[in-house]
Amino acid sequence: MTKRITLIHALAGSVEPIRAAFEERWPEARLCNLMDDSLSVDRANDGELTGAMVERFVRLTQYAVDTGSDGILFTCSAFHAAIDVARDGRDMPILKPDEAMMEAAVNLGSRIALLATFEPTLGTASAELKSVADQLGKTVDVKTVHVDGALKALQSGDPESHEKLIVEAARSVEDVDVIALAQFTMAPTASSVEAVVTVPVLTTPGAAVDKLRRSLEA
Repeated sequence: MTKRITLIHALAGSVEPIRAAFEERWPEARLCNLMDDSLSVDRANDGELTGAMVERFVRLTQYAVDTGSDGILFTCSAFHAAIDVARDGRDMPILKPDEAMMEAAVNLGSRIALLATFEPTLGTASAELKSVADQLGKTVDVKTVHVDGALKALQSGDPESHEKLIVEAARSVEDVDVIALAQFTMAPTASSVEAVVTVPVLTTPGAAVDKLRRSLEA
C-alpha cells in the first residue's frame, strides 16, 4: 500500500534535496509538501524559539494528520524543541530532520564536526546530537561551524557560491572523525565536500527517508 508522507519545510531550498532522496530510496511514497518559509525568518529575527512558533508547528502537524498522512518529516533543523511538542502523544512516525543522521554520526566516531549555513541550527542540532549520543551510551565532542554567507548565496540564486563556501569550511575542519552537513539544503554539496576531506561526510535526507520507511514498513 502506498504511504502518504507529509514534508514540512521552513526553507524553500529543502524541497529538492528531500524529493531527490525519496526518488532514489523510496519512489513509491506519495509526497505532500507544506511550506512556511517565514518560520526561518522569524526564528532568525527573534533569536530564540518562541511559544508562538511552537504553536505553529503544532498546527502544521495537525493539518498533516488531518490530510491522512501516514508519516511526517520535518526538514529544518533549527526547531527541535517545537517538533518534540508537535509530535508528543502522536501514534504515527514523525521525524526530526537530522535524528537518523545523528545516530549514524555517533556510531562513526566521537569527534563530530557539525556544519550549518543557518546559524540558529547549530545550537539546537548540537544539543540534539549530544542527546542522541547519551541515548546510545556514548560521549561526543561536537565542533560547530557556521558557514557564513552560504545560505544567502543559495537564496540569491547562486548555488555555486553556496557550495564553494561549504567546501571551504569543511576543508578547514581538523581532528574530527566525521563531518555532518546539518541541513537538507546542504545535501547537494556532499560529493564536493567528500572530494576535499578524508573522513566520512553525512547528510540528512537519505538517512531520514530510510528511517521513515523502516518505521512504516516494519
